[in-house]
Amino acid sequence: MQNDTDSNAHTGPSFIVVVAVDFGTTSSGYAYAFTKEPECIHTMRRWEGGDPGVSNQKTPTTILLTPDRKFHSFGYAARDFYHDLDPTESKHWLYLEKFKMKLHTTNLSIDTELHAANGKRVKAIDIFAYALAFFKEQALKELSDQAGAEFDNTNIRWVITVPAIWKMPAKQFMREAAYKAGLVPRDTPEQLIIALEPEAASIYCRKLRLHQMIDIGTKTTQNGFSPNENVGAGMTQAKEPVRSKRQSRTFLVENVIGELWSELEEGDRYVVVDCGGGTVDLTVHQIQLPEGHLKELYKASGGPYGSIGIDYEFEKLLCKIFGPDFIDQFKIKRPAAWVDLMIAFESRKRAAAPDRTNPLNINLPFSFIDYYKKFRGHSVEHALRKSNVDFVKWSSQGMLRMNPDAMNALFKPTIDHIIQHLTDLFDKPEVCDIKFLFLVGGFAESPLLQQAVQNMLHGRSRIIIPHDVGLTILKGAVLFGLDPSVIKVRRSPLTYGVGVLNRYVEGKHPPDKMLVKDGTRWCTDVFDTFIVCDQSVALGETVKRSYTPAKPSQQVIIIHIYCSEKEGVGFISEPGVRKCGTLRLDVTGTETSAARREIQTHMQFGDTEIRAMAVDVATSRTVKASIDFLAQ
Repeated sequence: MQNDTDSNAHTGPSFIVVVAVDFGTTSSGYAYAFTKEPECIHTMRRWEGGDPGVSNQKTPTTILLTPDRKFHSFGYAARDFYHDLDPTESKHWLYLEKFKMKLHTTNLSIDTELHAANGKRVKAIDIFAYALAFFKEQALKELSDQAGAEFDNTNIRWVITVPAIWKMPAKQFMREAAYKAGLVPRDTPEQLIIALEPEAASIYCRKLRLHQMIDIGTKTTQNGFSPNENVGAGMTQAKEPVRSKRQSRTFLVENVIGELWSELEEGDRYVVVDCGGGTVDLTVHQIQLPEGHLKELYKASGGPYGSIGIDYEFEKLLCKIFGPDFIDQFKIKRPAAWVDLMIAFESRKRAAAPDRTNPLNINLPFSFIDYYKKFRGHSVEHALRKSNVDFVKWSSQGMLRMNPDAMNALFKPTIDHIIQHLTDLFDKPEVCDIKFLFLVGGFAESPLLQQAVQNMLHGRSRIIIPHDVGLTILKGAVLFGLDPSVIKVRRSPLTYGVGVLNRYVEGKHPPDKMLVKDGTRWCTDVFDTFIVCDQSVALGETVKRSYTPAKPSQQVIIIHIYCSEKEGVGFISEPGVRKCGTLRLDVTGTETSAARREIQTHMQFGDTEIRAMAVDVATSRTVKASIDFLAQ
């Protein structure tokens, strides 16, 4: 492996401002900082609308399209407009929420479809592009207002956050959506960088000062807060922190780094647990002083265990009480009322706590009660009596009354998954002597989750929760955009390589792989490893390989890339090895009189995305190289 530090993503034009978009499963937002004032992070303006008891620093990731599939609105505006539509009309409109999780699926392509609330299908790439175009418009408007003149998009470096456990196709899909949205032109790819959510959180957390966090291990009061009153029961968005008058929406990342930083010593290790709406991402970092560069110690892990798992459990509970046939029909026939019911559940979900004794009441929309009577011929109350579901009763005020045990039971499967992942991670030999565990993301505010993490750790690490826990990733993504080289070493999530022909060696190669060509014996399907799963890769480090066109007239070389979760791979035909990408070398214009043309490729694996560059060795001319992970 050769180390080339000239990583193309981190040089390039200089930008005036960095705008980061945290595209979350349940809520989204943007923040920005000017390169001249990097310690001054501005979070987006207040959103119109909002739910009681929920800070609207971010907006719900909901999108509404008109009946003829044109973009109408995003966030609270989409939700409120959809809610106010007449039911006869609303069934023609396309309303989508929690759609980001679709990118976590295995067979993602440019043609992947999403289902709107009315059951109609739309192309995922269009929805993601509409959402990004919305954020582009909002951010440009805010920057233009601030500048007093129209702000030019070419002066912006954009950052989009994605879960670290996402595979390459999902990252490429986000990039394609950004091109489609006009966020950046396809010919200046370096204007957009993909940030990994827990990495962004890590970059922000290592700069935290004592008054900006809560140490739940010691339950110490920071800044006059008692931890219990501050870390409330928020799930998908941060509750508004108590602020002094001079703190506006602009947050200062202290230059004179405070007490937590002074406690971090060279080589200290910490874990970031990013608990969002859709996924939970675990990252292990080691700090390198004095610059505070970070080194990843173990490949990112986690899974689809975000707070929406609790919503699914609630839906399962409703199916148990009222019957899945009714719930399915109700969602299609009264989609806006279903959204209402889930909003009512969301606010009660935030009130769940380990020591809670009084019941939680959930308002059932009138149309639910009415439609159920029409559908079944008896009342909701009758259904509850008949259902034998423990701890859920009907209250005379027309509400579902949930005993705290019933609510806690809805959290259990999701929290169990997270704790299992954490336990597995802490059992790894690389993950020892962890000084801090940072709990971030909207779900990190749940006291039930906090307690479970505390019980699992038994005091092995200090648990730190930043005050503005729902904005941690957003602010970290801005810092990452200002200095993408802060993470010096990453771990490869998979083993990557290509299939090649090698000289056949008797006794070493299996006979069924032998191919005789012009009297020479070759072994087919040999896996030529570029990089091994969980291998350390430095930023800018490249893997070099040379390829020769089969015929002098060949214009394009196509090389299939294979990957596996295993470390040792011998052949591309082994179980668990799959074709995952295509390296395309455009060699037009490199024709030469030389007998053999050699194209040298450099692949970079140390960044948040895999990149390729290529050169024609004879002429030193650059060859257009691209890797496609979506066409598989």
